[in-house]
Amino acid sequence: MKLLEGKRAAIFGVANDRSIAWAISEAFHAEGAELAFTYAGEILEKRVRPLAEGIGSKIILPCDVTKDEEVEKVFATLKQEWGGLDILVHAIAFANKEDLSNPYAQTSRAGFHLAMDVSAYSLVALAQRAAPLMEERNGSIVTLTYMGSEKVIPNYNVMGVAKAALEASVRYLAHDLGPKGIRVNAISAGPLRTLAAAGISDFKSMLHHVAERAPLKRNIGAEEVGKTALYLCSDWGSAVTGEVVHVDAGYNIMGM
Repeated sequence: MKLLEGKRAAIFGVANDRSIAWAISEAFHAEGAELAFTYAGEILEKRVRPLAEGIGSKIILPCDVTKDEEVEKVFATLKQEWGGLDILVHAIAFANKEDLSNPYAQTSRAGFHLAMDVSAYSLVALAQRAAPLMEERNGSIVTLTYMGSEKVIPNYNVMGVAKAALEASVRYLAHDLGPKGIRVNAISAGPLRTLAAAGISDFKSMLHHVAERAPLKRNIGAEEVGKTALYLCSDWGSAVTGEVVHVDAGYNIMGM
């Protein structure tokens, strides 16, 4: 029997076939999970829909996580079509380009609010709606973070602060939802060539720096993040909650 046989997972945040969320989706699909996908806007729909349909997904819905009515519609559909939910993958983050390129001290109020809303509060908004569908199903919620939440990473700026809020939310949600049997964890992945990474200045130097200094002397692959998500969302991770699991070839342990 496959690890996720009979399980149903909702994936928020696939951007294209190189995104971490897609690598997670492929890992889940290979282990028997039935998947639902969301997209934000027509441009992303053109990328997400063919991928989702290619693995047999029947639920592909629009969802701007800053709009409660769209979030409500997604979970109403999941309840109607599936009756319940086993896994939620939150792979959503956004900040204005100028708030990433400018020093953090120059972050605008509006830019700060936007980064926090999309990148951190959205996990809370999704968890609120997912929890009633996960009760008595040993549900699992996983989100994606980055070491810029813990240490200063040049050119990450406001997103680092948003990711710190996201990681704190993981711990508080794990506490609140634990009595219902729902686990909440985060994966802190090393740098990968994704659409999100394209917004970070001098990203190539970051890749080189990590590969040179990480204990494993290499960068990671998206499929390695997918395998970790599979562990966290299957029975293999049944006693793990409130954790930030680093998948970065060990780079986070280094002092100098």
